[in-house]
Amino acid sequence: MPTYRSVLRNGEFRAVLGAHVATMLAIITSDVSLAVLVFQRTQSPLLAAVTFAIGFVPMGVGAVFLAGVGRRRPSRDVLVACSAAVACLVAVMAVPGLPVPLVLGLLAVKGLIDPIFSGVRAATLPELLGDDGFAIGRSLLRLVSQNAQFAGFAAGGVALVFVTPSQALAAAACGHALAATVLLLGTRRRRPVATAAAARGPIAGIRALLAVPGIRPLMAMFWLPGFFAVAPEALAVPYAQVLGGGSVAVGLLLTGLPAGAVLGELLTGSLMRPAQRVRWLVPVAVAGFVPVLGYAFAPPLAVTITLLVVAGAGMSYLIGLDQLAVAAIDEDARRQAFTVLTAGNMVTQGLGFAAAGALAEWLPVPAAVPLLAATGLTVTLLAGRHLRRTHPLPVENDVAMIIEPC
Repeated sequence: MPTYRSVLRNGEFRAVLGAHVATMLAIITSDVSLAVLVFQRTQSPLLAAVTFAIGFVPMGVGAVFLAGVGRRRPSRDVLVACSAAVACLVAVMAVPGLPVPLVLGLLAVKGLIDPIFSGVRAATLPELLGDDGFAIGRSLLRLVSQNAQFAGFAAGGVALVFVTPSQALAAAACGHALAATVLLLGTRRRRPVATAAAARGPIAGIRALLAVPGIRPLMAMFWLPGFFAVAPEALAVPYAQVLGGGSVAVGLLLTGLPAGAVLGELLTGSLMRPAQRVRWLVPVAVAGFVPVLGYAFAPPLAVTITLLVVAGAGMSYLIGLDQLAVAAIDEDARRQAFTVLTAGNMVTQGLGFAAAGALAEWLPVPAAVPLLAATGLTVTLLAGRHLRRTHPLPVENDVAMIIEPC
């Protein structure tokens, strides 16, 4: 059974992971810098918030109409080209005095590219690690993403005390360029899987994807829980005000879910066998919403953070879901499939942020967050039941837990 340690022995995967570190730090630095830059120039909280959300719609468009690009080229070429293109876009954003509408337009273009990169990278992991190592490889990428949030947001905020947003954006562009270089030098150029599917148009490709047996329940489990799970993050600022806290309280609230996600990934990836991850994925996904119901009592900050850490651990259900996905999707369709799955996840999370904010306009935060959590629990339970009908539980007797070194 693949473990974190065995996966990290793969030199090409280490290059992919190293490039992911550089990419994540660059993304977080640019997100913080752009929000500050737009607010400084416009004094508009709305436009500053738009900088975080404007890429969500283009992600969906890119996943539908551009996913085929990633199927017809060697994966290394696609990944390097995407990283280099993003580096150029961010470098242009760093030009001092660039009009805000143009900055937002460049962000939208970047949103078209992001799902292509993420989908091709995900589909490349089985080529590097085998199907058995895919879920652990994806778990490591998520662990990097969660840890980068801790370091990146803190470092980005501190850095802007000493440098301008344009200078920070220039550094972010260098980070994307570094990622492209690491991928170019650290991975081999593999020919794409040559099938007639690669020649399909975008709409035909999506139709073919939706025709894959069992894919729709997988999509539902990838997309729907995230829509509701982001509510505590989306409403962290007003909830901190409810507790009488300031920016420090907001920062602590925002670390709860990522901290729990890291803990859950490590425990699930190292303590559970593959069949156990699949068996427990629905209960774990549903259980992740239960602690958030405690928001109804407006508990103190320390208790709330504890609830969020426990809730974040529920995101470890994605490891088992990745195993089902790679088993269900043929190799020639994986690039487009994971492009759509990744983009859909980002879009639904963005919509979840908007929905949580809209609901909080009508209800107090201690009522809005539990309402969304209860709805998410119900929706996830229903989606999980549908998943179980199309993807039965493994027959292996895996009641006993075993410990694998990470």
